[in-house]
Amino acid sequence: MKEWIVIALAMMMPFVSCLKYGGSDIKVTHLRCEYLENPLGIDVLRPRLNWILESSRRGQKQTAYRILVASSLQNLKKELGDLWDTGRVESDRSTQIVYNGQELSSRMNCYWKGCVWDEEGVRSDYSPHASWTMGLLSDEDWQGSWIRMDRALPTDKPEDLAPGPPPPWFRKQFTLDKPVKKAHVYVTALGLFELSINGERIGKDVFAPEWTDYNRRIQYRTYDVTEQLLRGANGIGVVIGDGWYSGYVGWRKQRGNYGLRNSLLLNLEIEYDDGEKFLVATDDTWRCSEGPIISSDLLMGEHYDARKEMQGWDSAEFDDKGWKQVAIMERPSARLVAQPSEPIRVTETITPVGMTNPEKDVYVFDLGQNISGWARLAVTGKTGDRVTLRFAERLNPDGTIYTENLRDARATDVYVLKGGGEESFEPRFTFHGFQYVEVTGFRGIPAPDAITGCVVHSTTPPAGTFECSHPMVNKLFANLTWGQRGNYLSIPTDCPQRDERLGWMGDAQIFVRTGTFNMDVAAFFTKWMQDVEDAQSKAGAFPDFAPRLNDKNLMGFEAAPAWGDAGIIIPWTIYRVYGDNRIISRHWDAMTHWMDFLREANPNLIRRKKVNNNYGDWLSIKADTPKDLLATAYWAHDARLMSRMAEVIGRKDDVGRYDTLFRNIRTAFQKAFVLSDGRVKGETQTGYLLALAMDLLPQELRDQAAGHLVEDIKARDWHISTGFVGCGFINPVLTRMGHHDMAYRLLFNDTFPSWGYSIMHGATTIWERWDGWTADKGFQDPGMNSFNHYAFGAVGEWLYRFVAGIDLDSEEAAYRKIRIRPFPGVDLKYARAEYQSIHGKIVSGWKREGKEMTMDITIPPNTTATVFVPFSDVSKITEGGRSVEEAEAVQFLRVDDNCAVFDVGSGTYVFTFPVSD
Repeated sequence: MKEWIVIALAMMMPFVSCLKYGGSDIKVTHLRCEYLENPLGIDVLRPRLNWILESSRRGQKQTAYRILVASSLQNLKKELGDLWDTGRVESDRSTQIVYNGQELSSRMNCYWKGCVWDEEGVRSDYSPHASWTMGLLSDEDWQGSWIRMDRALPTDKPEDLAPGPPPPWFRKQFTLDKPVKKAHVYVTALGLFELSINGERIGKDVFAPEWTDYNRRIQYRTYDVTEQLLRGANGIGVVIGDGWYSGYVGWRKQRGNYGLRNSLLLNLEIEYDDGEKFLVATDDTWRCSEGPIISSDLLMGEHYDARKEMQGWDSAEFDDKGWKQVAIMERPSARLVAQPSEPIRVTETITPVGMTNPEKDVYVFDLGQNISGWARLAVTGKTGDRVTLRFAERLNPDGTIYTENLRDARATDVYVLKGGGEESFEPRFTFHGFQYVEVTGFRGIPAPDAITGCVVHSTTPPAGTFECSHPMVNKLFANLTWGQRGNYLSIPTDCPQRDERLGWMGDAQIFVRTGTFNMDVAAFFTKWMQDVEDAQSKAGAFPDFAPRLNDKNLMGFEAAPAWGDAGIIIPWTIYRVYGDNRIISRHWDAMTHWMDFLREANPNLIRRKKVNNNYGDWLSIKADTPKDLLATAYWAHDARLMSRMAEVIGRKDDVGRYDTLFRNIRTAFQKAFVLSDGRVKGETQTGYLLALAMDLLPQELRDQAAGHLVEDIKARDWHISTGFVGCGFINPVLTRMGHHDMAYRLLFNDTFPSWGYSIMHGATTIWERWDGWTADKGFQDPGMNSFNHYAFGAVGEWLYRFVAGIDLDSEEAAYRKIRIRPFPGVDLKYARAEYQSIHGKIVSGWKREGKEMTMDITIPPNTTATVFVPFSDVSKITEGGRSVEEAEAVQFLRVDDNCAVFDVGSGTYVFTFPVSD
């Protein structure tokens, strides 16, 4: 997570017992700074600190805290907070605590820990320590020059589909004549870098620095390299790939959206034991060369010739006399910023489940799972043997790989053997979306382990799990989780396989609530929202995708309803889930600029103008929701969220202004689109869903509108017809309107169109289209047919919130007040979800056994929950084997909608009650 610091180190580290009484304890755990554990090189001057409390005792609350921040670990161990000592602060807050100590400056090391007092005034022990390090906060801190390789390019025409030039390799030799106390390297590139020192690769990151609008901001990474340095001669090396900067991005048949020449900037700052400083920075003494990577592109693939390898190129002993002197380039005008989000890494490897031989000398490996990443090749052969790997998500009927949907993305890796024994290859600067790997050029028959799938994505920490008694639903949950893993790669992409991979904002906002359940995405969206603001037009239009590309043909891709509105919806969602009001404050001006843009263009309050692209309910099934209806609904929704966000950040005048705007748009919506019998213009599922979910109907017409929605579903033989926009609303709205049995029916469908249909036909991720492949027509529209999207996976929100029952309180953010209300389905025997919230782990599960049902829940310390037990006779409900009236930390509140409602404190509870007839 990103703009707060939580108290604890890693999820799996042993905890220190802190507060002992009555046989229980309270522990201060999971310390974070700016949503990251022990971040290295941040540039937030007032970072936020968070912690989590753990205890086996019920009803645990924090009443006060103390935080110590020290300039050294030694001071911290002495409980000397020389940077910040809060003293005892009477507060129950454990999240979003803003650092308010001594002014922070570049390179500072900050060590911190904390303790709390419980509701009985007993103090815990201090937490284990955590740390953060400040990065380089100003341009003056960067002592090096930007360097590049001066050479002729194969083509200077970006529209040519030819690959770019070989990636440049840079190196520098230097000598250290004293013992090193500490060393940090700060590095960035126009392109992607891979850094090594003395033959050792530095860090596990890939595709760094990650994608931004390179004209606005360039991210850098910081690494502690103390252990990699040697006394005496040392060598440092960096290879730079094209990446998003100069490679192909999007479907416009053009590379070099930001520039065609890659470059490097690096500062290696060393401190000796005696305090003397030593600097190694990029300058004209560095050397450069081409190497074994012939070409490498994110979309096209990588060509590697092992015969050209340069053993020891990144060591001090290497002879670089044949290398060229680097060229110094002008410093870019873009701002250098520390990366605020988790890096991209290889997170898992997958062994193929099978191999086939559909054609002579063609072998196809099946990973059994559609992933984003690449394949590691193990091969033995002769010098000059050429092995080609091609990637695909599906197979043709004859068993060959289906690649038509990749469009111009070649998704091909080539490895030329050096010979002499077993060799291993995996690319550096490309990734693919695939389940199948076609191997040609292999000498003999490949062994089953010749291919290994490497799963690559942003390392957003796992947050939630869901399971139930229905195997297909469990597979659906796995598929939508894999879709998130495949598409949360630096930005929320639309797909990882074809020639696009853009940060489409509609997909992002439609799925974001599900995304927050599955993973801790606070840091991820903190970074991306800056991309969104960077891409906002001067007129105020948010883009359809971010980062924006430097392509004049794409400048009109902005302001699309449900796409541009992500600029409002994402900050609101991140605030609600993580209590992050800073993301609102930071982007408030951009959001008001957007709202002014819409208001100026649509004075009659029906959103029809200033819309260059209106995708409507994208990829709906024979149900065209009127585009002006959809657009106006989202504008009203924006206005309501702006009013609520204004209240959060204390902009009192704006609260009323945007609430009035919402009410006026709602009135205009009703006049234009709503009939007296509750019918909504167009009579589509999505039209009804938006009107109901966004509170755009008169109260007296809501039930009638819901009835018309149900009629449409019945008329379609109990099937869904929504596109992207409606899919996330349909089951929640049906459940809220008293039709949760119908929501379950849609969930369990396995005939077209449905979530289950793709699963019945081999899907391991979420498809872009309901009809991506059908039994009667085969593959549909190869120009728009991804088998790893995630928008239709927005049903995951409903699984967590309504099936398992974990939800936010309607008024309080960040799960400080939790709502537990499951809606058990008659065809399920059990369902259970776990969610690691910013305040700790929440569990909600229910299970039917005979004529009895149990609900087991866990509420983290320092929070409370409102629990809806789906049984109204309180006298027949027990908790932990005793009458519910006698249960500790359980208070009966009322009976509401056939549920007994209780207020509970932290702890684990088991409610038992008869199954209703």
